[in-house]
Amino acid sequence: MIDSFIQFLETWVPRDVWIGLIGFSFVAFIGTLIAIPAILIRLPADYFQNHHHKPWFADHHPIIRSVGLLVKNVIGVIFLIAGIAMLVLPGQGLLTMLLGIVFIDFPGKHALEHKLIRHPQILKAINALRKKADKPPFTFAS
Repeated sequence: MIDSFIQFLETWVPRDVWIGLIGFSFVAFIGTLIAIPAILIRLPADYFQNHHHKPWFADHHPIIRSVGLLVKNVIGVIFLIAGIAMLVLPGQGLLTMLLGIVFIDFPGKHALEHKLIRHPQILKAINALRKKADKPPFTFAS
């Protein structure tokens, strides 16, 4: 029965694609288990209320700044895509998407960050993680 199901799936999507998706899912899952806590713990408690963050690589040569911003945004897009995939695959989809949005620069970023971070389940999970690391919970402007 399982063999016939696999053969049916292979008529729509080749085996190499399935193996690639499974591999991506595994790597993304393990990667987010490590990266998400590490990054969310290091953010200052007022990160989501302070919209005037210091620009990345502000004191560096313009070429280094441009390359740094490109790398930061590419990492953000990777986290965002992985988060979207994790909505149907195993993993922390919403947290991973939030982390991707934190890295990407685009208009309306802060409003979207606030909408996601204020989701009760997300905020509870993040603040519990920060509490375990002896960090204060995130604060918001009233």
